[in-house]
Amino acid sequence: MGTIKQISAAILIAALISCSGGANKPKQAGTVASVEPKATIVAVNDESQKLLKFLEESGDYVNGRNFPSLIKASVVHAELAGKIKIVDLRSPEAFAKGHIKGAVNVEFSQIPDYFTNVIKPFEYDKIVMVCYAGQIASYTTSLLRLMGYGNVYAMRWGMSGWNKDFAAGSWLKGISDKYEGSLETDENGRAALSDFPQMNTGKSTGEEILAERFKSLFAAGYDDAFINADQVFEQPANFYTVNFERKDKYDAGHIPGAVRYKTNGTLGIIPEMESIPTDQDVVVYCGTGHNSGFVTAYLKLFGYRAKTLMYGNNAFMHSKMIKDKAMLSWLPFTDADIENYPVVKN
Repeated sequence: MGTIKQISAAILIAALISCSGGANKPKQAGTVASVEPKATIVAVNDESQKLLKFLEESGDYVNGRNFPSLIKASVVHAELAGKIKIVDLRSPEAFAKGHIKGAVNVEFSQIPDYFTNVIKPFEYDKIVMVCYAGQIASYTTSLLRLMGYGNVYAMRWGMSGWNKDFAAGSWLKGISDKYEGSLETDENGRAALSDFPQMNTGKSTGEEILAERFKSLFAAGYDDAFINADQVFEQPANFYTVNFERKDKYDAGHIPGAVRYKTNGTLGIIPEMESIPTDQDVVVYCGTGHNSGFVTAYLKLFGYRAKTLMYGNNAFMHSKMIKDKAMLSWLPFTDADIENYPVVKN
């Protein structure tokens, strides 16, 4: 059932339940439903309905073939002479130590203004967001794509993949086997269904709500959108952990308590998103942190307390990923992913 149909069905069901006196009881802390929720869909609040509808009518990016919008360093290098804009999100100090020729250094919080008042985005074939490891760029790109900038991409692996001088302090430092022995293989159930977060923007249309949320997320910065493996493994019960991978990868070993969500059947799907708690920090992870960066941006747009696990599985089971690479199509970061492209210093 499409998103709009789901919304209509949700409203009808809620009305019938209300009339019969059989409204759902409040969710009890710590309870979980079955892996595939069978409870009645909860009615969605007004602002979330409007935002869902607007995003679907605007192309439903998160369920399209261009999601996530990642680009390899080799493609960026090959197209540097073309109509391409490189936006480097790193600190001014990191940018000065070396950046891609022609790149501009823009602070994360200034991205909305840069796209609105400094450049004409659609004059470029591609606008490539670049950061340290690729995850900040993924988060940023997702928000920009959702706002309608259809030519924006995140460079996979960040500057770590562009030149070895940047990999030592980022990806090569981030990979680890530290928690490989702590993985579980049991399938975990989802939380009970609940309404989407209350965004409370005060806006009346989906387009206005999107613009307000977009602006507020950039103003807030990106620190709260990321988390490291130590924080998650030391206190797994503090988080609702979303494994955004194929089932065979999930079954091979996942973070304790993690619940698997389909990579192509979660975002914008009401019963799927209603099983993600609104009163708990949500950790989203994948193999590299790139895909989860895109997912986290979408969830935070709706007000979820979502965070991306930096470096994904690479942060805690890197050797296992290398061992099972052929069987499970893992993407472990290795020296082979580091190019030797030149940089400019200033």
